[in-house]
Amino acid sequence: MSLRTGRTPKSTFAIISTLICEGPMCPKELAVKLEMAPRTVSFALRKLLSEKILRRIPNLQDMRRPKYHVNLDQARVLLDKYKNTPYVSVISPMAWRKMA
Repeated sequence: MSLRTGRTPKSTFAIISTLICEGPMCPKELAVKLEMAPRTVSFALRKLLSEKILRRIPNLQDMRRPKYHVNLDQARVLLDKYKNTPYVSVISPMAWRKMA
């Protein structure tokens, strides 16, 4: 599952942006916040985890619902790859500032 140009879903960029701005969240929180189907969120999270762009951290309040955190170095590499594509327009300006 490699994130190749033209093969990365837009949902991955929305999830990266939300996690950078809002901090670690569990899949259910992401689905509600982004108004996406839980299945779409799970698919995007699996892709991002496989590329080590996200990491799973334990949720000490509810161990059944792990939280996901963005690895900013890996996220920069992905965003540089997609710099001149419409996908990156999904990323909020606030996320860009936090990454700089």
